[in-house]
Amino acid sequence: MIRLCVLGTGGMANAHAREFKKIKDVKIVACCDIRREAAAKFAETHGIPAVYADLGKMLDKEKPDAVTNVTIDAAHCLTSLEIIKRKIHVLCEKPLATNAGDAWKMVAAAKKARVINMVNFSYRGSCALQKVSEIVRKGTIGEIRHVEASYLQSWLSSADWGIWHKKPGMLWRCCKKAGSKGDLGDIGVHIFDFMTFVCGDIRKLDCRLKTFDKGIGTDKINGMKLDANDSFCALVEFKNGAIGTIHSSRWATGHANSLRLRVFGTEGAVCIDLDKSWGEYEICAGEKDKTAFKWKTVKAPKTPNIYQRFIRSIRTGKNDLPDFATAAKVQDYLDSCFKSDDTGKTIKI
Repeated sequence: MIRLCVLGTGGMANAHAREFKKIKDVKIVACCDIRREAAAKFAETHGIPAVYADLGKMLDKEKPDAVTNVTIDAAHCLTSLEIIKRKIHVLCEKPLATNAGDAWKMVAAAKKARVINMVNFSYRGSCALQKVSEIVRKGTIGEIRHVEASYLQSWLSSADWGIWHKKPGMLWRCCKKAGSKGDLGDIGVHIFDFMTFVCGDIRKLDCRLKTFDKGIGTDKINGMKLDANDSFCALVEFKNGAIGTIHSSRWATGHANSLRLRVFGTEGAVCIDLDKSWGEYEICAGEKDKTAFKWKTVKAPKTPNIYQRFIRSIRTGKNDLPDFATAAKVQDYLDSCFKSDDTGKTIKI
């Protein structure tokens, strides 16, 4: 039996609890939140026997095998280090940390403690993405030449998810002082992982960020200045020599939450569009006569989700991906994007 604790009891924690409860011989023994009332309500919802408002007390008393860390972004580093120093396995929500320096500290700590460490990049739950990564890395489409990646949302230009400036959970994402790193920090972390999981590490990049007038007659609401970036575009060069574009925006009318990746190689191409399907991808390859290339849609085989793979890693002792080092590399890319925009220069990673 693997004894698991849940740290942080906000919205995403519900998904963690539901998924871990489905796995045989895994028991959620406690949950913790600095808001004890929220933790108590969460425990009642999910049938969790013990409630804490102090992480250290929970770890020392419950002595769990693993913790799933679903705290706010700014708390990921310190709380994960507290878990790791007790040699407890940890699954952390994305982003791993708010900067690359902290992320790499977490990598070093996990390596020293020899604990299983993984990060929940939720879109890796797509079996189509898993298969496309396998296809590209096997060389089915030849050497990669060109890549296009995009993550588009529209909540600043439409009411898909409600009126953004009237919803605290959306409003704070527009304010640096509230802890937001804008569109780049919020969903850029996803699309960079999405792209590099398939295409490999990035060697250098050039990025531009943009914060637009929100069209509501003010640049400040409830004392929060609306100064976090709304959109970003980056030109990247991979270590394998390929080049690509990656972009994201909160102003993409008609796209509530759209992720797409297209990879073009010397022997073919692949495309994954999560708006269309999480379980299917498109491929244009394998034709002897290169004048006869045609796109076809393929259904991907099912793959284990992040929660299943985390537990499997604990049981086998073999750390699956994405691990902390994977997430730290993504943080390197995000930090480099901010630096590139600040300096107007191409940044070597």
